[in-house]
Amino acid sequence: MIDWSKIKHFKKEEFTCNCGCGLNNMSQVFIEVLDGARDLAGVPFKINCGCRCEKHNKIVGGVTDSAHCKGLAVDISARDDSIRFAIVEALLRVEFQRVLIYPTFVHVDMDLSKPNPILKLMK
Repeated sequence: MIDWSKIKHFKKEEFTCNCGCGLNNMSQVFIEVLDGARDLAGVPFKINCGCRCEKHNKIVGGVTDSAHCKGLAVDISARDDSIRFAIVEALLRVEFQRVLIYPTFVHVDMDLSKPNPILKLMK
């Protein structure tokens, strides 16, 4: 169980499944490292998607065995290039190994069962 009072930049609710089921199985290590990245970035991290239940993952078109369902991934809103750069740079500085850059958000995860692109631009 995560002690959210020790997390500086985020609240539990930001990571709860968006379908309303209440699932929040985020990894403590993941949240602590993400909080460190947010500190380094100096810009807010707006979490679009944290954990997902299997049903919601299917509805949004998530991949089978998604890191979101394991509490090991988030999507961070990043519509502006300078903000996106600050987010990505901070994520890499705290040594996240899977960072995918989309036009309007950055996906980051710690799912070691997935291929390790380190950084990948997505369309």
